[in-house]
Amino acid sequence: MSKQQHTPATPASRDEGGLHGWRLMAVFLGLAIGMFVSSLSETIASTALPTIVGDLGGVEIMQWVSTTYILASTVVMPFYGRMGDRIGRKHLLVAALGLYGAGKFICGITPNMAGLILGRAVSGVGGGGLVILSQAILADVVSARARGKYMGAIGAVFAVSNVLGPVLGGWFVQVTGWRMIFWFTIPLAIIAMIVTGIFIPRDAHRRAGEKTDVWGIMFSSTFVVALVLACSWGGDTYPWLSWQILGLFGLAAACFAAFIVAEKRATSPVLPLSLWKNRNFTLCTLCGMLIYGCFDGMVNYMPTYLQIVDHETPEIAGLMMIPMMAGTLITTTATGFIASRTGRVKWMPIAMGAVTAGGFFLMTTLSAASPAWLIMAFFFVVGFGLGTGSQILVLIVQNEFPHAMVGTATAGNNFYRQIGSTLGTAVVGSVFTARLTGLLADKIPANAHVTLDTLTPSVVDKLPSALQATIAAGYSDALIPIIAIFVPVTIVCTVMMFFLKKHPLSTVVANKGTAESQS
Repeated sequence: MSKQQHTPATPASRDEGGLHGWRLMAVFLGLAIGMFVSSLSETIASTALPTIVGDLGGVEIMQWVSTTYILASTVVMPFYGRMGDRIGRKHLLVAALGLYGAGKFICGITPNMAGLILGRAVSGVGGGGLVILSQAILADVVSARARGKYMGAIGAVFAVSNVLGPVLGGWFVQVTGWRMIFWFTIPLAIIAMIVTGIFIPRDAHRRAGEKTDVWGIMFSSTFVVALVLACSWGGDTYPWLSWQILGLFGLAAACFAAFIVAEKRATSPVLPLSLWKNRNFTLCTLCGMLIYGCFDGMVNYMPTYLQIVDHETPEIAGLMMIPMMAGTLITTTATGFIASRTGRVKWMPIAMGAVTAGGFFLMTTLSAASPAWLIMAFFFVVGFGLGTGSQILVLIVQNEFPHAMVGTATAGNNFYRQIGSTLGTAVVGSVFTARLTGLLADKIPANAHVTLDTLTPSVVDKLPSALQATIAAGYSDALIPIIAIFVPVTIVCTVMMFFLKKHPLSTVVANKGTAESQS
């Protein structure tokens, strides 16, 4: 058993029953394009968002441009995962790409913020499928042992798109106008549809007779929506103890309880509760929720922070995020190849938690006077840490369950991870807005004709230098203490990863899972 885990195997034995050669490369290319455009959607609008808001209006709902996409993609993940296991994934992936492109079209023609948010929601419904189905299709064509290097490459795609998004967003704002941010991804989605439609193997249609878990999907979706609304509006739109916020929390709790009952009774549950009986699934999922909640909560607000505090242009603010991409790119690629070569993966998520915690700690030392090179150095450390284990968490989960459940297990892991991301973005946005209001409400003179609802980088650039410095200090003092909370959270993740069970990575595509996952 240890020999299988630690000794390099021949390519054939490591990929028994999978695709090889140019067919595998073609499938991977299509999946990578799909993952690229999906991941790009979560970051490309962040740098340009202040400009978009200045054009369309609606500063008070600005955070929903980011939150809506994540929220929509989250609620559909269980459906895509379960349906992929039942009827196959190829046509579902093509449909998801079509929805993604339709949402981008809506964003490109919208005359107002409401239309922009609607388009992001439609894109999210497709984008949630791109993430789940791409990862699950990899499990259909490559064994877990050989999959490590491909998961590493997928992680590299995420790294590039996560930081290329703000760079492209800033460039489009400066050169072509912000609407091109949405138009240019449509051809990429079409290319991905063509490539995946041609090269992905035919769907197996294994269990088409099973009933769809309608109640499970409904209750899980309502739970996520109610929880995110409560965290987004609490302390900002409504007081935390208002009937609106308490009612939303109550609705979320009721739907969660109803979801558990529905999953116990369902003949084909969309998210089987038995997933949580597997220790590695539980630990990897909780770790992913916490770390991505912290990471996305920070990343969604740093581009605007750089524009306000450091007075950078949208394009330069995006370029300053590149070190984070470089750090993630290095480690996610390296750990993927190491995982396939050695089979040793437990140390990777442990290192992820430890290094990421160190990166967040370094960021707590930032202030409005911090030089740009120091900010970028700290970005690199955070990205380096995240890349060490982010894709490995998914690989560990997939290895735990039989191949017939790989889509459901992948969806479950990503579903709860995305809940963490959504809550992280929502909570950081809510707390940041409340702190910023408290810090600046009395410091902006009435004769400046500026309110917090209209405070965008372009507006700040026109203010007197003394007032610009006051606002920059307020932004820094509002955001940096929030990042300090991420340090103990990621330390907890590090400790949790020590309790992972060591199971050898499967050398066949038709993985039977571990004994624990089948009990």
